[in-house]
Amino acid sequence: MSQFYSFALIVLPFLSGLDGYFYHMQRECRYSSGDLKDLEFIDRYIFNKVEYKKYNSTTNKFIGYTEFGVKNAERHNKEGANDQEHTNLDATCRPNAEQYFKKILWHTVQPSVKVLSVKSGSQRHSTMLVCSAYDFYPEGIKLTWLRDGKEVKTDVTSTEELYNGNWYHQIHSYLELTPKSGETIACKVEHSSFSEPKIFKWDPSMSDGDRNKVIIGTSGLVLGLILSLAGVIYYKKKSTGRILVPTS
Repeated sequence: MSQFYSFALIVLPFLSGLDGYFYHMQRECRYSSGDLKDLEFIDRYIFNKVEYKKYNSTTNKFIGYTEFGVKNAERHNKEGANDQEHTNLDATCRPNAEQYFKKILWHTVQPSVKVLSVKSGSQRHSTMLVCSAYDFYPEGIKLTWLRDGKEVKTDVTSTEELYNGNWYHQIHSYLELTPKSGETIACKVEHSSFSEPKIFKWDPSMSDGDRNKVIIGTSGLVLGLILSLAGVIYYKKKSTGRILVPTS
């Protein structure tokens, strides 16, 4: 894999607050690659916010950090409790980690890409092209404009990757230009769902109906963001001016 991960897969706290005492048990599954060769199970024991004992599957031993913890760790290792703890590595950590990679980290959805022309507001160029990538997962995409196969870097603007609210994302890149007869203009898209970059050519004969769909969709997105921001500002103003009256 080209990406690496290191995080706690499972955290299970057990709390007790009797007579001011606080006891906490935390179980973690750690790994940093898809082959799970470095898979590790850790069991932490914490009393009054002080970690006094820990089990680590890599060494298959309990380790003590306080006088009480050292005594308990030695006893657990002698009695075989460490071997019992080690079973959690394959019984709990491995199947959960495999499912996490399969269902989430390795799950990809290819973007739906359209390259259309819209009316340009520039006095320098007659045309504005928009390359739109919709409904892709995960985030992390690159759009590049090509003119006769060569990358275009000037007169190019782009939105941020926008989250749809349903796990998927979208992004829009714009190119202002004056097209020349016979030239080829395309948008190159790079995403983890593709085995290699894909090229999407601009078709000058695209219908006005399809062109208007992109304009309406982009305008609706911007309008929605403006209305959401206005609602937040209005709510904050109303909350600031509210007076609380005590009730009997």
